[in-house]
Amino acid sequence: MPTLFDPVRLGDIELANRLVMAPLTRNRARNQVVGDLHVEYYRQRASAGLLITEATQIRPDGQGYFDTPGIYTPEQVAAWKRVTDAVHAEGGKIVVQLWHVGRISVKRLQPGGQAPVSSTNRAAKTRTYAAHGELVPTDEPRALATDEIPQLVADYAQAARNAIAAGFDGVEVHSANGYLLEQFLRDSTNDGTDAYGGSIENRARLLIEVMTAVAVAIGPGRTGLRVSPVTPANDIGQDSNPQALFNHVAERLSTLKLAFMEVVEGATGGPRDNAPFDYAELRRRFNGPWIVNNGYDRTMALDAISGGHADAVAIGRPFISNPDLAERIRADLPWAAPQKETFYGGGEQGYTDYPRAA
Repeated sequence: MPTLFDPVRLGDIELANRLVMAPLTRNRARNQVVGDLHVEYYRQRASAGLLITEATQIRPDGQGYFDTPGIYTPEQVAAWKRVTDAVHAEGGKIVVQLWHVGRISVKRLQPGGQAPVSSTNRAAKTRTYAAHGELVPTDEPRALATDEIPQLVADYAQAARNAIAAGFDGVEVHSANGYLLEQFLRDSTNDGTDAYGGSIENRARLLIEVMTAVAVAIGPGRTGLRVSPVTPANDIGQDSNPQALFNHVAERLSTLKLAFMEVVEGATGGPRDNAPFDYAELRRRFNGPWIVNNGYDRTMALDAISGGHADAVAIGRPFISNPDLAERIRADLPWAAPQKETFYGGGEQGYTDYPRAA
């Protein structure tokens, strides 16, 4: 069986090893544009087989937190190109996570102060960072009309094309953690009675259309997906039948021959057994590379690959304080603990100043 440090091919993306840096929102993109700090931050972590960027808005109303980046303007694309060039110069591979937060937002972050959009007009009982250190309740959204869906799908496809123009090796579409695409997926947050609401087939329709459009735009071998079948993140609420829902999604997407599916097992950043779900069954339904995520330590990561349970392992927060995490895992060195107070917003402290192992 392969090991964590053997190469692997995810669609059209060749990785030197099977360790993936999971997407991590860090709120340091002023005016939604990445800068010098981001270039250094991602460059430092390029020894991972694959870097998945922090979640990145596909269009202005996709924003739900302060200082998160976008990839819908020429300035944003040019700024990201500096990041991808730096990662590639270190021999790394990097994809951008394409994001729309849906109802996890506030009017002050929305264009013209409008209401956030979603699959529902019910507000999420959660909070978001509207400014540095300012955690506020999310605002009531408005449900997207059926005739607004084609433009949303087109915006995902255009963001994917922008990503390739910015030098990314591919994209990961964010359909997890209670954001827009998952709001449509789950019957706990989808009130629709049109072609995008009601049955499992209807609720999965938007995601299937987005993934198809992105795959057509940049090639399926550069198109990945993130899902979190039972996470309670962002007040998403459990679907009435998550196994059937995500089995359907996996089966439908298998025909596209995507680069990968990244699966958050359990509660994002929390318990792995918060709700019953058969991830092995889900994997059998998906015809493509499989990335596992959530709470993996060194032993779990090594065992997941050697046991054939996954093709790659994504690790998030430990990469914040261990830019050389790949080397630390290989040599079985201790992992440094992160400074939680510098997770969201700020400058180089707690971002690019973590040392490598001696």
